Amino acid sequence: MVTIYDIAKKTGYSVTTVSKALNNYADVSQKAKKAILEAVEEMGYLPNSHARTLTTKKSWTIGVIFIESLGIGMKHPFFNAVIESFRKNVEVLGYDLLFASRMINNQQKSYLEQFKYRGVDGVVVVCSRFNDEQVKELMDSSIPTVVIDLHSKESAVVNSDNFAGSYKAVEYLYSLGHRSIAHIAGHATTFAGQERRNGFLTSTKTMGLDVPDDYIVNGDYFSREGGYNAMKKLLSLQNPPTAVFAAADNLAIGAIDAIREAGYQVPDDFSIIGFDDIELAQFINPPLTTVRQDTTLIGKESADLLIKQINSQQKIAESVVVPIELVVRESCKPLVQEESSNSIS
Repeated sequence: MVTIYDIAKKTGYSVTTVSKALNNYADVSQKAKKAILEAVEEMGYLPNSHARTLTTKKSWTIGVIFIESLGIGMKHPFFNAVIESFRKNVEVLGYDLLFASRMINNQQKSYLEQFKYRGVDGVVVVCSRFNDEQVKELMDSSIPTVVIDLHSKESAVVNSDNFAGSYKAVEYLYSLGHRSIAHIAGHATTFAGQERRNGFLTSTKTMGLDVPDDYIVNGDYFSREGGYNAMKKLLSLQNPPTAVFAAADNLAIGAIDAIREAGYQVPDDFSIIGFDDIELAQFINPPLTTVRQDTTLIGKESADLLIKQINSQQKIAESVVVPIELVVRESCKPLVQEESSNSIS
């Protein structure tokens, strides 16, 4: 059985340095950490969990919570990709993930009670909703916590630059000649929904575009059905838009369904942009132009923030905003200026 002493002997580093590298301490150089982790992988080192718990006074377990209004949890493509990246970054350090259940001995408990009972070292929360009491309770507790897809000045949080992504989307449509641009918005109770709506409003104002009130339609909680229903409302207008920026790819895909059902085509009749760049976005017809969230980096930054708190045994209030990228595919096309005022008859 491979031991920590074998890793030290192979790499030439002290047992103390190897231990610190495995626990992601900041005073180990990247060169040393890389060599040690490569040796761990090569030699198949697996620490004894019971001995490690007694030695380090840690459970080596991280709690995971999904709080989102569609109720699909891990099936959500964005959340799934983020947590997969998070898992890879903490797994190499020896941590296991515990997905929350609020039942303890057949009694319903809060997430905070659940994680105290399980003795987790920290908690990662994927949550887009403001003012969720369960999340606030965790953020106010002594348990190291990082929240993904939310903004706070009182806790460790990681989110995409939703505002900038929306701005880029509208800017791109404007560059194609579109002047009648609508927005299918995410729910106002979500951080992403608010930020993407704000980005849309700021960009259209900056570009001098007129946005009628009925050009901003609620897409509910970023669902395909929400996008479908919102697009039907836009199609019913006397002067519908020539382009639509949807606050999520699922909303955009639903909008495309409604457009086709009405006998029109994308992008010939309407240009559509989404947000997220879920895997399906590149495979639909036409492939969807969208704003890509860097789920790999979101997961890594979240893991780094949480491990930093666990190792220092101190909660921190730090915000990381991850850059976005506009991915141009085939769901938008240039529009000559005089066509932008045409209406559907």
